Amino acid sequence: MASFTNLFTSYPELSSTIISCFFFLLFYYKTTKKSKLPTNWPIIGMLPSVGLNANRLHEWGNEVLKESGCTFKFKGPWLLNMDYVVTCDPANINHVFNVNFSNYPKGDEFVEIFDILGDGIFSADDESWKSQRKRAHYAMSSSNFQRFVTKCSEDKVENALLPLMCKIAKGGCVVDLQDVFLRLTFDLTCNLVFGVDPGALSEGFPTVPFARAMDDAMEALFFRHIVPSFWWKLMRWLNIGKERKLCDAWGVIDDFVAQNIVKKKEVIIYGCDMLTCYMEEEDPKATDNKFLRDTTVNLMLAGRDTTGVALTWFFWLLTKNPRVKSKILDELGELLDEKTYDTSKLVYLHAALCESLRLCPPVPFERKCAVKSEDLPSGKIKSKEKILFLTYAIARMERIWGEDCLEFKPERWISERGKLRYEPAYKFLSFNCGPRTCLGKHIALTQMKIVAISKFDVEVVEGHVVEPKRSIILHMKNGLMVRVKERREFM
Repeated sequence: MASFTNLFTSYPELSSTIISCFFFLLFYYKTTKKSKLPTNWPIIGMLPSVGLNANRLHEWGNEVLKESGCTFKFKGPWLLNMDYVVTCDPANINHVFNVNFSNYPKGDEFVEIFDILGDGIFSADDESWKSQRKRAHYAMSSSNFQRFVTKCSEDKVENALLPLMCKIAKGGCVVDLQDVFLRLTFDLTCNLVFGVDPGALSEGFPTVPFARAMDDAMEALFFRHIVPSFWWKLMRWLNIGKERKLCDAWGVIDDFVAQNIVKKKEVIIYGCDMLTCYMEEEDPKATDNKFLRDTTVNLMLAGRDTTGVALTWFFWLLTKNPRVKSKILDELGELLDEKTYDTSKLVYLHAALCESLRLCPPVPFERKCAVKSEDLPSGKIKSKEKILFLTYAIARMERIWGEDCLEFKPERWISERGKLRYEPAYKFLSFNCGPRTCLGKHIALTQMKIVAISKFDVEVVEGHVVEPKRSIILHMKNGLMVRVKERREFM
């Protein structure tokens, strides 16, 4: 071994030649190989394919699953525990999320990667998860909270979003609609969770440290998914790179949450927000600072970016499909009322939102880990083997959604009688599936409908490139640059 090492150090020309040949072979392989399936190289496994497709991971994953028949085994480098069963097969999804739910907990590795979430509901398993879900369900399903959601959303749209969009329209400015919607949903989520409005959606688009900290945290969490665990752990130990940004973000997030908990306890001005709901419980644990911190951070992560991103993709799809936008306007016109709108009657709008969420799911992938070995519908999975569900790819499979799967077609969600058509969650994973189905589904759809019926229209700037960003949330990489137009009609 020593002589082999000496050969490389003594003859740098030889080592550089070998390295150059290696990368040439990779380039040749990339440009000549017809199959989309990655090659399993000795020692390094299929990791080079990830690097070569780093700028288009979602589309590449879709291509691999399409060629492999919806399920594929990814082999990582030796000894680095990066092997995955990658799938978008509804049968596998139903089995893991429903049929044998107990065999696929979040697991220790998930908790380690998402350590910033603490012991909150997203990372919790078993009794802890059941207890937290019961609490969250009780709080979110109350009639007071449901009314609070609608009122907050309507007030924010009427008093902040619409005046801002009108001013932008009159000025003829170009604005990043994704930034606008993320600021909107950040303010709304803070109000629903803490009972405070940080004013991110204000003229001049002020920087809100808490919002910036959440962005930095999500970048670091995604980075942890695509590199060997020892690498990000080393970076964390050295306090460098994305791990340093995560550490700084963690401090900002904790400070913001702590300040709001203290205010709520000292001033005792209770409302209908989630923090108040938890603090009014008789259980002493409900007023424990760590429990309240972990709970509110989890709720913020769930509600902020997912809804903002979903709105961004929805409005972009409408600019590409004027027929759909026209039908939504027709439906709104039929329900015109001088005082209020009953959004539950907007069947076509609801269908259009579902179709947008199908094509552009805010969370583009889910991960699980098997406790025991067993047979999945697509084949065997070993104990402690990880399984990755590519939510983004599900909508793009003809065998799942038909030959028109790539079309933005709200009609697929409407029955012949004009009612909403039910589609099983294992085909439509945007709100998760099974016992862990998203408790905030109704909240998200309510907020999206209220924004969707607002009196403004957008036009995407010519030449603007729209593509997904590498993130745990399906952000647009370049934002969505638009010009805003006022409308007398709704939408």
